Amino acid sequence: MQTIPDGKKISPSLVFFTIHAMQYGMATLGFQRVIAKTAGYDAWISVIIAGILTFVLMWIIFKIIDISGMDLAQLQMYIFGKKIGSVLNIFSILYFCLYVITILRTYIEVVQVWMFEDLNIFWFSLFFLILCIFIVNGGFRTVTAMMFFSVVLPAYLIVIFAFTLPYADFRHLLPVFDHSTKEIMTASYQLTQAYMGYEAFLMYHPFVKGYKESKKWVYLALAVSTLLFLYTTIISFAYYSEGQLQNFKWATLSIWKIVHLPVVERFEYVGIANWCLIILPNISFALWCGSRMLKQTLKISQRKGIILISFIPLIVVPFFKTHQQIDRLNYFFGLTGYLAIFMYTPFLLILVWFVTKRRNKSGNQQKKSF
Repeated sequence: MQTIPDGKKISPSLVFFTIHAMQYGMATLGFQRVIAKTAGYDAWISVIIAGILTFVLMWIIFKIIDISGMDLAQLQMYIFGKKIGSVLNIFSILYFCLYVITILRTYIEVVQVWMFEDLNIFWFSLFFLILCIFIVNGGFRTVTAMMFFSVVLPAYLIVIFAFTLPYADFRHLLPVFDHSTKEIMTASYQLTQAYMGYEAFLMYHPFVKGYKESKKWVYLALAVSTLLFLYTTIISFAYYSEGQLQNFKWATLSIWKIVHLPVVERFEYVGIANWCLIILPNISFALWCGSRMLKQTLKISQRKGIILISFIPLIVVPFFKTHQQIDRLNYFFGLTGYLAIFMYTPFLLILVWFVTKRRNKSGNQQKKSF
């Protein structure tokens, strides 16, 4: 393990908020339509399958950490050598930048469609990223504190779904297994983007006090995220007909439209504003991971690195103007995340096991020769 001062570490229980906050983010506003197009109302089964897969992948990540004791940046240079490892670290940094670009541009699209059509993309991105830079400069504990508040403060939004119960028809979910196994598994694959975020633990685990104690909190966070996705899916399926669901891009926001309170007429505006509090620490966390990796790879201080990395989404985000371009961006991000998590992570486990075993064996032989 890396030597990190205790003053910069977080307690194991706070890992729950870092994992859950990264998962239950922007995709929650509209993932229902995507999976319903593929697997219909059987897509709730896909949610469970995707959740189980996150447990398997997280177990693989824990095994990588147990064997190596390194974070992702060090691990890739340890396995592939300094030159190739540095190149792979640059690609990992670009992956975190892609995360920021996708989340930020998708949120801006929601604001433009539902609230301010003429919102300037560049200026909104600039002020948003400046705020993220201030958070990251506060250190990892500050970023974690923001993750905590992003889970606790908007938690009331989950209860708002209960407003649909008088209009819900849970018979929509019947008959069960009305779609093929291939369609259900394809919908599970499409949920990859919604569940992404837990893989960042491979980067920040050295900043957790009592790493072994954090495992139960990580698995608890994955379980809670899966249950919330399942809850959101079932409520949405019971409320919408299948035809309606496929016509609403942001099913969650459309549900909020039925909420009428004495002091709030358009509750979806409140929900969109609150969602800013959810994506703010998500983006800050991704920028922290990218700047941390840049520091370890190119020896650039994290304060300078965060500014350099923030320039990438600031420049790229305004280029995505149409709905089709944003959809392609989300598709590419989902595909990249799938390859990084479901393909590269197991491959990394095999490599780290093989390299560690081989180096330990050669080390033992040298000791015997003396």
